[in-house]
Amino acid sequence: MSELTELERRIAAALDRIARAVEAPQPEPEPTGPSPAEIALQDALEAERATSARLAERLRADVGRLETRLAQASAKLERANDHLDRQGYELQQLKRANADLAQANAALMAGQGDGDGDEAALIGALRAELDALRAARRAEVAELEELMAELAPLAEAGAPQGQTDAQEDRHG
Repeated sequence: MSELTELERRIAAALDRIARAVEAPQPEPEPTGPSPAEIALQDALEAERATSARLAERLRADVGRLETRLAQASAKLERANDHLDRQGYELQQLKRANADLAQANAALMAGQGDGDGDEAALIGALRAELDALRAARRAEVAELEELMAELAPLAEAGAPQGQTDAQEDRHG
């Protein structure tokens, strides 16, 4: 019987250990997923990343448009410079022709003063010189008007809004 008593004692001890384990507070199980706060932070982070990507794309598109406009403006400016160079050359040619005409008229008038010249030829030469000078003047005015027309959009684009209104009042 001693064996039986020993077994009873061992069983009782085991039941006591089981009872104590059941009555003892159980630790909280480890969470298996993120907390609601972590989920909210992740969602906010993803929203900010999406917004940042959209803004970066808009910025790239804006930079592309500005580069295109700049290239167009540079090409237009280069064409205008070429045109002005050609006009400058033609104007120099016209000035030389006018100077030659003026010299010829001076020589004709000198001959007229001696009584050797033809009065009708002198009047014709003077009219031709006057016409040449008027043509040169019209060419200069046209050149200035064209230059002003080319510069006006550039000036308006660079000027503050109030300044362009004042310019329109002056010219309008």
